[in-house]
Amino acid sequence: LFENEDFLAVDKPEGLASIPERSQEKNSLLALLSESYSTKLYVVHRLDKEASGVILFAKNPSAHRFMNERFLNRKVRKTYLILVHGRLRQDRGVIEKPLRQFGSGRMGVNTNRGKESTTEFCVLERAASYTLAEAHPVTGRRHQIRVHFYSIGHPVVGDLRYGDETQQESYPRLMLHAQRIECQLPGGRSLNIEAPVPESFEAVIKDICHSGRHR
Repeated sequence: LFENEDFLAVDKPEGLASIPERSQEKNSLLALLSESYSTKLYVVHRLDKEASGVILFAKNPSAHRFMNERFLNRKVRKTYLILVHGRLRQDRGVIEKPLRQFGSGRMGVNTNRGKESTTEFCVLERAASYTLAEAHPVTGRRHQIRVHFYSIGHPVVGDLRYGDETQQESYPRLMLHAQRIECQLPGGRSLNIEAPVPESFEAVIKDICHSGRHR
């Protein structure tokens, strides 16, 4: 999607881990890209294995430090396209619930020991029992979007971890797509990188939303 002397942005497909998992036998996006580059690639952020979309890597230590600082100071705007169960009542909203990781690796809301977590959202379209929306995670906690929407009774469609597994396994994928990253590069240039919505995402939308959609 984008490349210069400092950064590389690619469109990750769903089902491919961003970085090596515990089982080193499995491929990861980082491993596959590293086969094509003689220099080391540095991880700036990650996408869930089940999600698709734009992901950014640094190509040298100074670029890595620069972008890490931008993420840390919340100067990178990320836009995700999500399909959730149920009809979100608000056209726009903010979910502010502290999150923490439990021993199982599962994330959850915890008001006492959780870290500050904020997700903004904007409804794009409503169907009979689904809502298509844009989500903007202000903070960058693990599984943040998935947990936040699950916590308000609107789990992301196809989410086997944070939803009713029996219901969710009937969907072909997790309906979470990292559509856009907006940030500033060293030197001040603004960068807007967008990953096209994959056919696998569009197919689910067509199957379950367009037949009876309304605003």
